[in-house]
Amino acid sequence: MAVLTLNKQKLSENFRFLQDLFETYSVSWGVVSKLLCGNKLFLQELLDLGIKEVHDSRISNLAMVKRLKKDVQTVYIKPVSKKNVSKMVEFADVSLNSELETIRMISEEAGKQGKIHKIIIMVETGDLREGVMGDSLVDFYAEVFELPHIQVIGLGTNLNCLNGVMPSTDKLIQLSLYKQIIELKFGREIPWLSAGTSVTIPLMINHQLPQGINHYRVGETLYFGVDLFEEKVLEGMHGDVFQLEAEIIELQEKPMVPIGVLASNPRGEVTEIDESLYGKTAYRAIVDVGLLDVDPKYLLPNDPELELLGASSDMLILNLGANHQGYAMGGTVTFSLKYMGALSLLNSNYIEKRVV
Repeated sequence: MAVLTLNKQKLSENFRFLQDLFETYSVSWGVVSKLLCGNKLFLQELLDLGIKEVHDSRISNLAMVKRLKKDVQTVYIKPVSKKNVSKMVEFADVSLNSELETIRMISEEAGKQGKIHKIIIMVETGDLREGVMGDSLVDFYAEVFELPHIQVIGLGTNLNCLNGVMPSTDKLIQLSLYKQIIELKFGREIPWLSAGTSVTIPLMINHQLPQGINHYRVGETLYFGVDLFEEKVLEGMHGDVFQLEAEIIELQEKPMVPIGVLASNPRGEVTEIDESLYGKTAYRAIVDVGLLDVDPKYLLPNDPELELLGASSDMLILNLGANHQGYAMGGTVTFSLKYMGALSLLNSNYIEKRVV
């Protein structure tokens, strides 16, 4: 069985880097745990860092967080469906919202459970995922303001998650102005301006964060140390908190061109033949991970000499070149991961998870 490892020390150092960064700018933040897919072992490592606030898009994951650490503040970070309102109110202290009907249901359910449920109203700033349109925001808040058992603790926005719209100083100033307008009109403070996710961190580092932005929701930069503007690892952070170790289950010298009549494979792909490779051979290794677990495009072999040739449902094929380069049957190949690769592997029941 292939193994996904989490490096405890590197995760801790990434966390400390971000904690120091946010303290420098007097910004509070919560850790997005959805990448971990509710894995108890990895969630415990996360909570042991001293995290006070955990964000997730799955209620079952928040339930696990509450079982592991009851006093941590939990935040549900997508619009909740009607059938899940009760469970969401039970396990989430805060939720992100953009639909008035949904907030009314949350208010009613919070009353039944004897709770005050805190919400962040999401504002549309251009990426066209969730969010109230700016010209409707004051009227929207006026309706929410009247609801019992609801406390509005922030305005928030999401960028880059759907259409790739990048955050900018102008967009965040716009969010700050919405907050000021509402506070002046209704005479009530909104504590948080939740500027966004990992993609907004470079604005802070480059001193482009508008005054008033005081809350972040961070996942990818914590786990991968990445500057999403430059698409590189930030100096002082680690990009390899997660690693995949896959066992070699076949290693043989084979022709470089398939033999026979070609049709589409189960993925609907037809192999294109490079005629210059006829008659040539190379060593090919098969490892015990496949499309059922992860898309190969999200895998980065730690050995730059290895070439990913393709994958079937349960096997990944690698080109080792003219010699086997010291690899052997039963040995392992190690991969670093992109975010979506780690997410797929964490969601796979066929991959062992281990802390190192």
